Order: sequence, then structure tokens, then C-alpha cells
Amino acid sequence: MVVSVKNDTRLTSSQSFLCAGFAGLFSKTITSPLEVVKIKRQVGTFHCKGGFLQTFLVIHRNEGLRGFWKGNMASCLRLFPYTAVHLTTYRKIVHLHMDELGFISQWRAIFAGGLAGVAAALLTYPLEVVETRLIAQNSRQPTYIGVAHTLSKIYRNEGLPALYRGFSLTVLGAVPFSVGCYAVYMSLDKLWQEPSFRFTPLQNFINGCIAAGVAQTLSYPFETVKRKMQHSQKRMVMTVEKT
Repeated sequence: MVVSVKNDTRLTSSQSFLCAGFAGLFSKTITSPLEVVKIKRQVGTFHCKGGFLQTFLVIHRNEGLRGFWKGNMASCLRLFPYTAVHLTTYRKIVHLHMDELGFISQWRAIFAGGLAGVAAALLTYPLEVVETRLIAQNSRQPTYIGVAHTLSKIYRNEGLPALYRGFSLTVLGAVPFSVGCYAVYMSLDKLWQEPSFRFTPLQNFINGCIAAGVAQTLSYPFETVKRKMQHSQKRMVMTVEKT
């Protein structure tokens, strides 16, 4: 199956970038409480001894409403450079694989999206590590205060590799994510029994939600291991020999 990739002449590249960035800021901020609960359960903090709802209640009781937006600043700061690299890389890869009529296979388009995501993650990964550390820490005895302090402290105490700890899981997780998207899109096209260019906005929305849900489920184990690696700290034990 092939798809046509056309430039949207209604918006300039800068306008497309800003729209994607601000949409991301809005969605990240709105869904931050869910992200906080998810990360705490992934790394296994004391908040998540009960179920999903119990974790919400424990966070609210111990950290208040502000606890649900811990790490959101790092997440939002990451969005604009991530979006810029992702859009640029995706367009370059897609145009390399388009035929003379402007068509590209759906599999290659999804692969281009996965590769662009890995490139964008490489640039912004340290901020993802910062987000995880800020969310997972005990707010009563905070180790990190703010984005800049967290970056400098991790670099000073653990070195540059710590800011990229777990990045290999991002690359590995991109494979089942891309395969999941492709498989679902191919199945849904047959389910609707009409060509994709005739899909209504509602059909495209449903397709996107189902594809993202399946792809996220397939890649979730990689995400969990990655978050645990981001949260782990290299403890340096120094012994002083008495002479």
C-alpha cells in the first residue's frame, strides 16, 4: 500500500512547527497527572504499593496537587527541540524514499517516523532523564531542585553517560512501536472497506487512537525498563585507607 505525501501549503514550516509545539505543550500539561502516576509505578516508588487509583490518592496526600505536575517543565522544554528535529528528519527521510509521483509506501512512511523519533530523542534525552528523576524523587527530601540543578548534579556526580542511560531501549522500543502502527493501519483500512483518502476526520482519529494504543502496548516493556534505568543512580563508594 502506498500513500501520498503532500505539503500543506496553508501553513509555513515555522507555523507547522509552532502549532505542533504548542499542541504538545497543552497535551503534556493536561495529561501530566497520568504521566506522573505512570512513571512512579514504572520505577516502583513507595506511592505505588496499591492500585492505580490508590497511587493517585497517595501522591495527593503526600505531595498535594503540585505533585502531579512534577517534571512537567522538563517535559515541556523538551518539546520544541524534539518537534523541530522530528519534523525535519521525517521530511528528509520521506523525500528520499518518494517516487517521482510523490508516493511512498505506508511501511516506509511509518519507518521514517520511527527513525525521526529516535533522532529527536537522541538530542533531547537528557531532559527525559531529568523528568524521570524529578518525578520519582521523594518531595519531602528532594535531591533535585529544578531542571538546571538536576542536569548539573547528574553530570557532576554521575558523568555524561548517566544523561543517556537507557537510550538503547528507546531505539529497541521503536521497532515494535513501528510494527504495531503498521499492522493496525493495514487492518483498519480493510475494516472500513474504503480507500484511506476517503476517510473522514473521525475515522482518522479512531485509526490513530487504536494504532497508538496497540503500538504503545507493544513497546511498553521497553519503556518500563528505560524508566528504571533513568531512575537508577550510580553510587560511588570511596574508601579512605588509613596509614
